[in-house]
Order: sequence, then C-alpha cells, then structure tokens
Amino acid sequence: MNYTELVAAIKAYCDNTETTFVNNIPTFVKQAEDRIYRSVNLPVSRKIVDGNLSTSTKLLTFPSDLLAPLSFAVTNSASDQVFLINKDYNFMSQAYPDDSVKGFPKHYAIYDSTNFVLGPSPSATSAYRLSYFYKPASIVTASTTWLGTNADSALLYGALIEAYTFMKGETDMLQLYIARYSESVQRLQNYAKGVENSDA
Repeated sequence: MNYTELVAAIKAYCDNTETTFVNNIPTFVKQAEDRIYRSVNLPVSRKIVDGNLSTSTKLLTFPSDLLAPLSFAVTNSASDQVFLINKDYNFMSQAYPDDSVKGFPKHYAIYDSTNFVLGPSPSATSAYRLSYFYKPASIVTASTTWLGTNADSALLYGALIEAYTFMKGETDMLQLYIARYSESVQRLQNYAKGVENSDA
C-alpha cells in the first residue's frame, strides 16, 4: 500500500472527506508510524554508525534519528571489539563521579536529548560502532515504505485510531480499530522475533 492508497482507505473507512479531516491525514499517519516503531523493534529500523571516541571526552553526540541504542562496541588496544554495558544515568553519576579519572570505557548511558555519557572517560582515541533503532522516512514523504508494503494492516488501523479519535467517533468502532491494530502489531512482533531467532 502506498501513501495515495492509504489516504483513500482512511477516507473510505471513516466516510469523511471534509477538508480539515483530509488536511490532518498526514498527522494521523505519522502518529501511527511512531506508535508502531515504538512498539516493535523491526529489523528495518536498525542502523549502524562508526566513529571515534575523543581522549578525555566523556560525552558523545548520538545520531539525530536515534530512537534507542541497541549496542555500543569500542575497539581496544588489541583490536578487539568490547561491548559496553548500557546503564541508567544515575548509575553513571555514582560509578564515575570524578571526570578526571580516565580509562577504557565500560559503560554508557543516555545523558540528555543529544548525548551519551561514557564511563570512565576515554583515556585514548578509540574506534566505536553504535547499533541503534531509528525511525525510517515516513510514507507521507516517501510515498512507499517497508511498513506500507509489509505491514499495511498495522499502518492502516493505527492511522484509523488517530483519525477516529480526531473525529470523536463512536466508542464501539474505535475499539474495533484498536483490536485490529493490536492483532496486526502482534503479528509484526512475531515476525521481528522470528527474524532474530533465525539469525541467531
């Protein structure tokens, strides 16, 4: 299902072509995409980025499209990748209170809206590899996407939930859309787990 087909389906299901409603369809669709990507860790929403840590710099800017980190590996002096442990910021504050203490990083945490904090601060420049979940381009702007092609039911019913809420529609119909959405997302979760299990 491409974006044009999705818009037509939303209008037909809701039996609504009123201008304000139609103008808000892109918002309904983007909200549905956000809900799906935050509910299911799909392989299509994974990215890898490589970079270098700076000596004595405990903060590292993460990619602007990051939703959640998956893994963070740093290359040590023996050229081995060492995976850091993801911790809560409170742990980092207690475990590494002194910024002057340097070493090979063991842990990382989300520090704020744009940075990770490493612990301890790197004592040397090292290569790193970050694997993370991100939100792919919206079908609103891309016209066709993985969700539209492979998870059209979840996308449609997610958008219908938003659209029907906007319309202040009947509770029974809204509950039906929620149930259909939940079924579709469950199938997506099974797909994601199946791919991970087969890869393992």
